[in-house]
Amino acid sequence: MQASLAREAPPQVRPFIKWAGGKGQLIPELARRFPPHFRRYHEPFVGGGALFFHLYNHGLLRDGAVLSDYNPELMVCYEVIRDDVESLITALRWHHRHRLDPHYFLEVRNWDRQPDFAQRSKIERAARTIFLNRTCYNGLYRLNRKGQFNAPFGYYKNPMIYDPQNLRLVSAALRNVELRVGDFSEVLRYAAPGDFVYFDPPYVPTSATASFTHYTGQTFGPEDQRRLAEVFAELSERGVYVMLSNSSTPLTRELYAARAVSSSVVYASRKINCDGSKRGYVEELIVCSYPTAG
Repeated sequence: MQASLAREAPPQVRPFIKWAGGKGQLIPELARRFPPHFRRYHEPFVGGGALFFHLYNHGLLRDGAVLSDYNPELMVCYEVIRDDVESLITALRWHHRHRLDPHYFLEVRNWDRQPDFAQRSKIERAARTIFLNRTCYNGLYRLNRKGQFNAPFGYYKNPMIYDPQNLRLVSAALRNVELRVGDFSEVLRYAAPGDFVYFDPPYVPTSATASFTHYTGQTFGPEDQRRLAEVFAELSERGVYVMLSNSSTPLTRELYAARAVSSSVVYASRKINCDGSKRGYVEELIVCSYPTAG
């Protein structure tokens, strides 16, 4: 009788896209360091949104959220999933039929080389991004300096292009979320005291060959990292709860030594690398503008 009365746990929303530096494995460490209470949630480098979906799954977004990224094609995906998920599912169903065809992959990849790319519908562009993400080598979203997608075909045996149930759950999670495209510093215009901001920037490379900062077609170099540290400090001074994760390097430790109230070094695996032998565990730095138990 008790078993028959037991309620099934609601399905958990998962990221719909694989993203370099995704935070799925780091969530337990991040969750230990959440502020005890916060108002609106902001994530200016949303990427795959793993932490946002964790907060949503645990009912911690009572005052809403603002998700943003400098990558416009990524934010088109979020917008289309929020506003017209059924049309996106229909478009992905067509791509799914061609998931093993490298020639079709190249044809779709080359859309952004064509002069009419900007005139394509947001549904077409979102479906393209998700399809390429699921079929390109190692799920590596990479752009050249012209802003064109240039990751090669992945030659997977049977890639799953889309999960309709999860996409519908993602749509529900995004229903009351504000979506923005822009530089991370724009969070200074709309984060208020008591809000919670999580920064997950392109990481400072730990070696000359470890850098991956071209997911928008532009580099994210040391000066950007210093500018981010200044934004971290300004938000903290305003009474905003700020958490940031980055690789643990001399530069990051220097930037946040005086700006963070608490800092920790944890270990996480890096699963996206063009050289499989270089994937492994690395030290990551988590810094917060407030006291934590971690």
